[in-house]
Amino acid sequence: MFNTKNKTEMQQPVTNGNGGATLISSGTILKGDISSNNDLRIDGTVIGNVNSSAKIIVGTSGVVEGDIAGNQADITGKVSGNIRAKELLQLRGDCLVTGNLYAGKLQVEPSATFNGQCHMGANIVEMSTNEQAAAIQ
Repeated sequence: MFNTKNKTEMQQPVTNGNGGATLISSGTILKGDISSNNDLRIDGTVIGNVNSSAKIIVGTSGVVEGDIAGNQADITGKVSGNIRAKELLQLRGDCLVTGNLYAGKLQVEPSATFNGQCHMGANIVEMSTNEQAAAIQ
């Protein structure tokens, strides 16, 4: 009577026109894999793999138990898993990384802790896991 439009016409899809970042805040625990085309900031805990075609930031209170793959990565928290960054991978502050690194470029601050193997160069990041295992042997 008062509204001639039906509900489907009134609902507009929610989109973020500027491609904003996704935040997983401190105190949040997420179990499962994450995929995104936008930046990701993790200040909580993620138990699963994290993939993004943009930048992935793991804050000081952030914990990731799984592999990380993105265009860029900035780690200041804890990561247990392999990290792949096509461009720049930064290990900052008191971060603790246990796993292998695959990066186009790598920046490590003196206070960062890293346990694993490091493979650098644009071509190594593009290779699949099976190709990398063959190349290492």
